Amino acid sequence: MKFGYWTPVYGGFLRNVQDEGMPATWEYIKRISRQADAAGFDLTLVPELYLNDRKGIEAPSLEAWSLATAIAAVTENLEILTAIRPGYHNPQVTAKKLSTLADISGDRFSLNVVAAWWQDEATQFGGVFPSHDDRYVHCTEFVNALRGLWTQTPYSQHGEYFDFEGTIVEPKPQVLPKIYAGGESEGGREAIAGFADSYVTHGGTVEEIREKASDVNARRVRLQGAPFETIGMSAYIIVRDTEAEAQAELERITTVDPNSPGYASFEQFVQHSKLDVEVSKREYSVGTRALRPNLVGTPEQVAEQIRDYADAGLNLLLIQASPLDEEIDRIAEQLMPLVKEAVPEGAASEAGAAEAAAPALV
Repeated sequence: MKFGYWTPVYGGFLRNVQDEGMPATWEYIKRISRQADAAGFDLTLVPELYLNDRKGIEAPSLEAWSLATAIAAVTENLEILTAIRPGYHNPQVTAKKLSTLADISGDRFSLNVVAAWWQDEATQFGGVFPSHDDRYVHCTEFVNALRGLWTQTPYSQHGEYFDFEGTIVEPKPQVLPKIYAGGESEGGREAIAGFADSYVTHGGTVEEIREKASDVNARRVRLQGAPFETIGMSAYIIVRDTEAEAQAELERITTVDPNSPGYASFEQFVQHSKLDVEVSKREYSVGTRALRPNLVGTPEQVAEQIRDYADAGLNLLLIQASPLDEEIDRIAEQLMPLVKEAVPEGAASEAGAAEAAAPALV
């Protein structure tokens, strides 16, 4: 099981707690990045949003690509998984930019390709906002363009969304950046199985993740000949010395205020996404359904739950926790050793491959 964490570009993760002691500043992000790198975390996800969907649209948030470049310069081991929404980017410029970032990071850069969901943000910042299923056509063309530009000189592509002729990108990355993506609709799962190396999803129960892992791995076997390299899930983690302490912290962060500044973005997310489960108001408290896995309790209890997820095909956790500077060390010292002991290396990927090879292929 790999441990990743969300870089807190929004000044925290909690919609019902305004001041988490996690300022949206490079100084705080730099400290967190070095701390997580030293603590043995495998990866950080740098989300890309131009408006703050956690603290309200007028609250500060940091820009993903500037941050990702800076994180690469102050860390040594972290994989830097940076979100990118094709509606805001030109693939030729992006391919050039990523070639440079691959060099800066020592080939530690990867991409989380995201189909945009926030219409108000797209209006404010001039983003392309296709209809739901067309967003995945858009994403597929974007990824095809990146890979073509990274492997061919010159490269031309003529599609519905991207049309260019004879573009040269030099130097090229020594190692092609990995492509991660997530989607829950029929169209989303099918498209991602065709273009992505790894699949990431919002939080779910063990059975929901088991079904999803089996389904998307089967699709990828059919379309690309092998299951996904990684299947990751967002999860908000609370570990405390006693279960009662953990539950008290859960109660503190989930007291819902429908007047909180981030509530409007939550409603837009639900309206413009084709989700495969209903999102509760409690789950809104954190976002990305990160409370749904219910990884709350003592380190031993949470490690046991994570083992169940590994058995279901999961091999990457994308953790949110607050305040992150305190929780990173707690998770690294108290939880990660128990998980590594309980989940043998490669167990989850082997489970996923077995599921994908089963007769019930999609």
